[in-house]
Amino acid sequence: MFVLHIALQGCLRGDDVVYGLTADTGGHIRYLLDLVAASAQDRDVTRIVVATRRFTGPLGAAYAVPEERLSDKATLVRLVSASPDYRVKEEMHAEVACFADNLVAWIAAQDRAPDLIHAHYADAATVAALVEDRLGIPFVFTAHSLGQVKAMMLGASPVRPDLARRIATEEDALARAHLVIASSRDEAEVQYAGYDAYDPGRVRVLPPGSDLARFAAARPHPRVDAAIDRFLHDPAKPTILALARPVARKNLAALVRAYGESAALRARANLVIVAGTREDIDTLDGDMAETMRDLLVLIDRYDLYGRIAYPKTHRPEDVPAIYAYARDRGGVFVNPALNEPFGLTLLEASAAGLPLVATDSGGPNDIVETCGNGLLVDPRAPGAIAAACLRILGDPALYARCVAGGARAAATYDWDRHAARYHGLLRDLLAPQPVAPPTRQLLVCDIDNTLIGCEAALGIFRRWRSRQAGLAFGVATGRSFHSAMAVLEQQESPRPQVMITSVGSEIYHLDGNGVTYTVDLAWRQTIAAGWNRAGVHDALCGLDGLVPQGPLEQRALKLSYFGDAAVARRVRDLLDEAGLPARVIHSHGRYLDVLPTAASKGTAVDHVRALYALPEHAVFVAGDSGNDIEMLRVRTQAIIVANYSDDLASNAALQHSYVARRTHARGIIEGVSHFRRMLAHVG
Repeated sequence: MFVLHIALQGCLRGDDVVYGLTADTGGHIRYLLDLVAASAQDRDVTRIVVATRRFTGPLGAAYAVPEERLSDKATLVRLVSASPDYRVKEEMHAEVACFADNLVAWIAAQDRAPDLIHAHYADAATVAALVEDRLGIPFVFTAHSLGQVKAMMLGASPVRPDLARRIATEEDALARAHLVIASSRDEAEVQYAGYDAYDPGRVRVLPPGSDLARFAAARPHPRVDAAIDRFLHDPAKPTILALARPVARKNLAALVRAYGESAALRARANLVIVAGTREDIDTLDGDMAETMRDLLVLIDRYDLYGRIAYPKTHRPEDVPAIYAYARDRGGVFVNPALNEPFGLTLLEASAAGLPLVATDSGGPNDIVETCGNGLLVDPRAPGAIAAACLRILGDPALYARCVAGGARAAATYDWDRHAARYHGLLRDLLAPQPVAPPTRQLLVCDIDNTLIGCEAALGIFRRWRSRQAGLAFGVATGRSFHSAMAVLEQQESPRPQVMITSVGSEIYHLDGNGVTYTVDLAWRQTIAAGWNRAGVHDALCGLDGLVPQGPLEQRALKLSYFGDAAVARRVRDLLDEAGLPARVIHSHGRYLDVLPTAASKGTAVDHVRALYALPEHAVFVAGDSGNDIEMLRVRTQAIIVANYSDDLASNAALQHSYVARRTHARGIIEGVSHFRRMLAHVG
């Protein structure tokens, strides 16, 4: 497989990248270079080329070199475009047409064309679309950051002309890309959702990896220590550390305000801000000069001299030592960005042994939820930032738990795992799809603790599924589509033909390409009738013992909470008294979902059965917990796996179910075999 990456923004080179050299030279370059390095390890990937702009000028002669070898398989190619000079992202649109022409000419000169193009940022997607129009090469898209998110952060109305153009370009990219690769659920489910071209079934969440081993082994360096200590009266105090480019989106000013306005935090810790590399503030690119001036004004306003360090330069190889500096002083790493698409620095700091205080907007939601390595805060609330830092610094048990979460980060955010999933998707996109045999039966099962939970059982299920001609396979889960898809692909589950997600409130069908999915709009319209989401939300607001789950678990047709069985009864009674029709589903003793009355896993399965035109006896369902009851009780061929919870086997409404002797996916196979034998006997 020959993969061509297009990346137009920033100062891209194979090594010694000077991050922060320009406002566009940031995390997306690190992402791309690490992805290429991981991809090159795959035997099926024969060639990788990264195409970027060639330019001259004071930023360095390296960016005018036509070709740079990255590895045995990978090459960086720099092509000329309309301007010979560096272009900031706001001006990049003027380079697109010329760059596309030259890229088409370059491809024509190769022994063979790329199999697939991966575009990074929307202007690159425009180039990829032009190439696809002329050469027929499909492309996938990674946005890295989005104009709509920036426009919301700025809060200006009307939207700036350059941002409006960028948003329109992103709309085109989302409409044209065969697959969109996101780094987090927030990006996939919230940030993209504001675009007209948003199609959730064409978005996959693939968290990037990081070279965390070198950060886990981070050690202090005397030169780095000296560069920071020279600012501070008491360098031995705990360190509040931030490491980010000095651009408005990174919101470093809020961290300085948080520190300056909290006497307790100033007494407890020093603040260290490593904000890129600069020789002279006046020569900084984009809004970096203004951001640095704002920081200096705030430092002076709060008289933070001797308590805050802001070194002018650092080398890429210094970063582990910077984290080690803060770790050895019992410090905390803070990312106060208004929005963080992913947050590689969070993983690095966590691997180095630092607890995190991070923005609740973007990728940090996934990282902190997965690893338990810090606290999330509203980045617009300096008081909340200060309070979170003080809470971690003042609670040794919490500090230790956050540090322990760093080990989970290394296992979860791994480039080899990312590359394996990424290449699997690319191969599937390129592979012709076989003609599926007619569907004669349908199996729908829960995911967590039913389909997955035992690696050996899932391996057996995978082989069993491959031999089941005519059996359509689906899942029904409380997870969102993107959360479900991520865990299924991570576990190498067979790809479902139908996905019933968010406790039955959403249905997705596998497309003909075998990779992307289409949302079932008819189902959405059916269950939305009579649903008063705002009324239900207001009626339950403030109910004692009812705690809302995180923002990503709230959907247009689902509200999700934590609460015990007694709280669930009060919720039902309260909604009945208010005359608000809704279905309340309680599971695992603590999860509580409120849905439209027509929505459940059971009604969703019946909708799918009707689409496949199958009789009742051709449908099997399998589950393990309370949120599967609606699906199990209405199907005659219901399977309860042996590792069930919520006392399912004793539930009077489920006495018709087959309770398997085996757990997890083995129990699913056992149950299907049982009912097939019964059908054969009756026949």
